[in-house]
Amino acid sequence: MLITLLFSNPVIFILLALALVLSLSLHEFAHAFTAYKLGDPTAKMSGRLTLNPLSHLDPLGTLLLLFAGFGWAKPVPVNFYNLDNPKRDMALVSISGPASNFVLAVFSALILGFLPIMSELVFTFFYFFAFYNVGLGIFNLLPLHPLDGFKVVSGILPSNLAVQWEQLAPYGIFVLFFMILTNSFQRFLLPLMFAILRFLGIPT
Repeated sequence: MLITLLFSNPVIFILLALALVLSLSLHEFAHAFTAYKLGDPTAKMSGRLTLNPLSHLDPLGTLLLLFAGFGWAKPVPVNFYNLDNPKRDMALVSISGPASNFVLAVFSALILGFLPIMSELVFTFFYFFAFYNVGLGIFNLLPLHPLDGFKVVSGILPSNLAVQWEQLAPYGIFVLFFMILTNSFQRFLLPLMFAILRFLGIPT
């Protein structure tokens, strides 16, 4: 849990919290920006087309991140019917968040690779910035409602299958809670995260 670092190593706590907050905020901004470019101004009208973390953080979700190790940011509002091609564009809006996380992870890897001489604090920030972005990218691509991966699958499937797929939405949250309670994320996602980090040249 991040909160334990607040008392044992407050400087590292600040760096990790900053890396996590920026990762979440840029993820949500990517959703808002993509939706706006595809014809839906809802996020912009709601004040979400911004890089300001305060516009994207959910109070309860942020507290849980600090105290329980999992949480969430405020979902970006998207009006399906404003999109130019609703079915396709909803998938594009959904995948833009995880895609932005992977781009940011690559950016961090480049910084760590091309700046071999840096302070320990700078290295720590970019290491965890890469770590959190890889984690967010993988986690949000899980095909479970309300995660982005669920809507991506819905947008890819033919319309008749997409209707059946959407009927599975109510069960997604129960699967997520089961995975959290059984530490499934640590057992299955962490090895994949470390493999991607190593692929990017980041030591694990």
